[in-house]
Amino acid sequence: MGPNVARYLPWFILREIPHVGNQHYNRLLQAFGSPEQVLAAGHDTLAAIPGISQKTITGIKNQNRYMDAARMELNQIQDLGIGVATIQDTAFPQLLKTIPDPPPILTYKGVLYPEVPCIAIVGSRAASSYGKGAARHLACSLADKGFCIVSGMARGIDTAAHLGALDSSGKTIAVLGSGLKKIYPRENRALFNKIQKHGAVISEFKLDTDPYPYNFPVRNRVIAGLSCGTIVVEAARKSGSLITARLAAEYNREVFAVPGSIRSQKSRGTHFLLKQGAKLVENVTDVVEELSQFIHASIQNTGSGDEQLQTKTSPIPVLDNSKNKIMQVLDAYPRHIDQIIEATRMDSESVSAILLELELAGVVKHHPGNYFSIL
Repeated sequence: MGPNVARYLPWFILREIPHVGNQHYNRLLQAFGSPEQVLAAGHDTLAAIPGISQKTITGIKNQNRYMDAARMELNQIQDLGIGVATIQDTAFPQLLKTIPDPPPILTYKGVLYPEVPCIAIVGSRAASSYGKGAARHLACSLADKGFCIVSGMARGIDTAAHLGALDSSGKTIAVLGSGLKKIYPRENRALFNKIQKHGAVISEFKLDTDPYPYNFPVRNRVIAGLSCGTIVVEAARKSGSLITARLAAEYNREVFAVPGSIRSQKSRGTHFLLKQGAKLVENVTDVVEELSQFIHASIQNTGSGDEQLQTKTSPIPVLDNSKNKIMQVLDAYPRHIDQIIEATRMDSESVSAILLELELAGVVKHHPGNYFSIL
């Protein structure tokens, strides 16, 4: 069952009025206390609010023009069983309220847990198997320790982070750069449904908003604002993940980075963050030490905390000498089969057969172009 339309209608009318962005919306709320009071205010009273333009005042005074659109949006929200949290509601995440331009309204599918500390895990959409494995392992371990994992439900690192939280039956929040009726990317619809059972998918955009490119930097400030820290796993030098990290630093939150190969373009961004003073992450302890004040003692003391970054894989099969040779050559970064043959000094037929066996056992991943890596 959706929210009460009458209760939230003034909030949605004010959002429909042109030139009322987040900062103006929140400034009006601070001045008048509620959207109802804003909509009932006189011209001179509105004009006395710093930064409120004549166009905004005209829109407020002609608010009836926007009532139908606001009511239609709310009716859809109610029909779809979508939740609403305004900045004045207890369900609204507390940390998010402290950023310079918090969204006045969030819509969500699932359940919000405002008392649970959040940590963001973000990175490249075109992630390597190493990056996805590291993100998934970190998310799983941090969810085990009581953190809610926040990411953007994009391909690559974001998806791996959500899956890691789900691996531990922990909590996770996906922040969309689109409306809740426009799942992006489309192949993550199943993930969208799973996340709702262990957290929430949230958006500040109208339900039918498409995933326009300029929405994602806007979305990134919510990811950073929700979280007490942000972990960047893989990112190019010019990357949306670095925008999230910069915003986290501006909000006085912790910034972490997972190191990668010096030969990988996907490590340029994370290594840049490390040079700028981000905390290097080799294991979960590196994160927990910085954020221990957010973790209840009974949770903090569970597990050794010194797990290295690795994925949860199927049990490794018994390895003979030939398999051992190949496993010693492979690592998290893909290598071409010719390089494996050269390094092991084995014939191509044997290497191909063993690689296939290891792939079927869930130990090795086969990449396009005959490249292989450890899962």
